[in-house]
Amino acid sequence: MGKRFDLYIVGLGGQGVLTIGDLLANAALEKGIPATFYPTKGMSQRGGFVQGQLRFGAEHIGPSLPPRGADLVVAMERSEALKGVRFIKEGGDFLLYDDVWPTAAMLTGKAAYPTADAVAEAVRRAGARLIRLNKDALPAVDGKPVRANMFILGALVKNTGLAGLVTLDELQEANRAFFPKGAELNDAAIRAGYEAGVEV
Repeated sequence: MGKRFDLYIVGLGGQGVLTIGDLLANAALEKGIPATFYPTKGMSQRGGFVQGQLRFGAEHIGPSLPPRGADLVVAMERSEALKGVRFIKEGGDFLLYDDVWPTAAMLTGKAAYPTADAVAEAVRRAGARLIRLNKDALPAVDGKPVRANMFILGALVKNTGLAGLVTLDELQEANRAFFPKGAELNDAAIRAGYEAGVEV
């Protein structure tokens, strides 16, 4: 890989944010691309704030992405997406999986839950390209719902700058090494995300 590529992932506990980072990092490392993944988890196992900074293409690099430093931001939940906007570079890709998990503070009326249009406007003002995946598009395979994070991985390698870094086959190979028992369903989810239409 001739240049660095930086990715910021944000979401909530239980959405599989860390798995996205682990699989992408392992797929890159298997082909000799330096990759470092720095996850941060909130206090709550499920529903707490989770973020990850994934940096490719440099042997020695620190964990902290500067503001406006990410080539790609992946947001797994609408309100958490707003935390990711400050990291996206002008001209970068911002993938929003438009899931809604209202937090306790929002349920008590302390904060208004953002609209999808508000997130889109924030991304537009940052000068980035918004790619939106609707959670209603998540398919089922043999009657079982696929995992959203695996579906998103497929969409990432098809529709973002990751396409020049990790291929569909390499991602599926990393999945089989990581999750041998659930590999078939995960592979189907990754391929479905790769083939899915996205809103740009």
